[in-house]
Amino acid sequence: MIWSDIIDIEWLDRKLQKSCASDKDGKRHFGDDQWKVLKRRLFALEGAPTLAALTGAPGNLHQLSADRAGQFALDLRGSYRLVFAQNNDPLPLLADGGIDRTLVTKIRITEVVDYHGR
Repeated sequence: MIWSDIIDIEWLDRKLQKSCASDKDGKRHFGDDQWKVLKRRLFALEGAPTLAALTGAPGNLHQLSADRAGQFALDLRGSYRLVFAQNNDPLPLLADGGIDRTLVTKIRITEVVDYHGR
């Protein structure tokens, strides 16, 4: 199947978007090693037609639960994650109530964080 579209990416705020806008800003904000990995994850998101396209790709795309239900994360260095939420309206759901990744074509990047508290 040939995809003609890519995921539409929005940012939670201008500060986060700016910190990821260039190598200079990324290295300054996240450090050189973390920025290298983060940049690869952003590049993968920017080239994917849906979230399902990232299944099995580096970064271990996973859906979050509990107080982060409805959010997804990609692994970075250590216990840091790139966190984002689907931004489709209406929410594409599976019969079991889960999010249908094959229909998620819009996301909002919310943070780069160590939510494990290590």
